[in-house]
Amino acid sequence: MRILLDENLNWRLEHFLPGHEVKSVPRIGWAGLKNGKLLARAQENFDVLITMDGAMVSQQNLAQIRIAIVALRAPSNRLEDTRPLMPKVLALLPTLKPGKVVRVMA
Repeated sequence: MRILLDENLNWRLEHFLPGHEVKSVPRIGWAGLKNGKLLARAQENFDVLITMDGAMVSQQNLAQIRIAIVALRAPSNRLEDTRPLMPKVLALLPTLKPGKVVRVMA
């Protein structure tokens, strides 16, 4: 799968998602895009967006997008708090559907 890590996540999470093409918002030059624009671009190039941005999940009309969203919930967005969630994310990837949000909690 083609996975995009939102700018609020450490790009090093890509190392914990083996077998997938993983990119990070800042590393592809999309940092600072508003959520609507980010989702519009992401759905053209990726299958899944992983984020910790609760506002994105609640403020956007996700039913009309062609990308699945994984919303992480951890004590912080630091690598040591989000890395332990990656096995859960890996297990969920085959079940994700475009326009749907799946929450993964610590």
